[in-house]
Amino acid sequence: MRARAVGLALGFAADRLFGDPARFHPVAGFGIMARDVERQVHRDDRTMGLAYTSVLVSGVGAAGLVAEGLTARRPVARTLLTAATTWAALGGRSLSQEASYVRAWLDADNLPAAREQLTHLVGRDPSTLDEDEVTRAVVESVAENTSDAVVAPLLAGAFGGVAGVAAYRAANTLDAMVGHRSASYRNFGWASARLDDVLNLVPARLSALLAAAFAPLVGGSRTAALQTWTRDAHRHPSPNAGPVEAAFAGALGVRLGGTNTYGDRVEHRPELGIGAAPVRDDIDRAVRLADAVSLGALAVSVWIAVKRR
Repeated sequence: MRARAVGLALGFAADRLFGDPARFHPVAGFGIMARDVERQVHRDDRTMGLAYTSVLVSGVGAAGLVAEGLTARRPVARTLLTAATTWAALGGRSLSQEASYVRAWLDADNLPAAREQLTHLVGRDPSTLDEDEVTRAVVESVAENTSDAVVAPLLAGAFGGVAGVAAYRAANTLDAMVGHRSASYRNFGWASARLDDVLNLVPARLSALLAAAFAPLVGGSRTAALQTWTRDAHRHPSPNAGPVEAAFAGALGVRLGGTNTYGDRVEHRPELGIGAAPVRDDIDRAVRLADAVSLGALAVSVWIAVKRR
């Protein structure tokens, strides 16, 4: 368990120092494989989608179990394996960098470049967004992805080790690939979307709790964050993005939500929070809050890994 805890901490540090691996990224490799498999089996059917998700996620998890078994009597190797897997699964530094890049383009009064940079963070169509909407999209993405790309993998590692991290990242990747509600994926991607929802139930609420706890670090109020979470989260269509985005909105004292366009689909998201619309400086505040939440999640995950038997 100490090897697991130290491995999680080292993987977190590697992500913060180096960001995503520049070459041979395991998650990218899994995505390519998953896309190739999808081309062979895709059809508008929930049963096929369930089989697709089950085989790929369980296969990745089984590989993680085998790797852990091979290092069972070698704590240094187990630590390094955990660290490498955690590093590959986390996306904290990349998330912060992409948000900062959008802010830099806005500061340069280059809205087209900011819109293009935004595509690295969100799936919505940015082509007609004004500066306020670009800023809102960045803050919402920082909030949601801190939970998905940092807090959830750390908790998965604390409870499930290498296999847990790998299986979670596989499920989250499939959700991003096929879990959206487009016509071609409404049934095929249903299992991936529901699995991701289940796996993120606890991480999302821990993220919201940590965002409230660290609200004073960005000039916010713990009470406002908790009140916004409990009052507004249920309005969001996602059971997990709602608590995190609402807590961030309350902690930052801003208002999130509005109309989002995803290809040919338009969603009218209810408002979260009662503050003003976020401005450029709120991007930096959201990143600082996300960094604090990430560190808090690391501390919780290390504690769990050490205490578990």
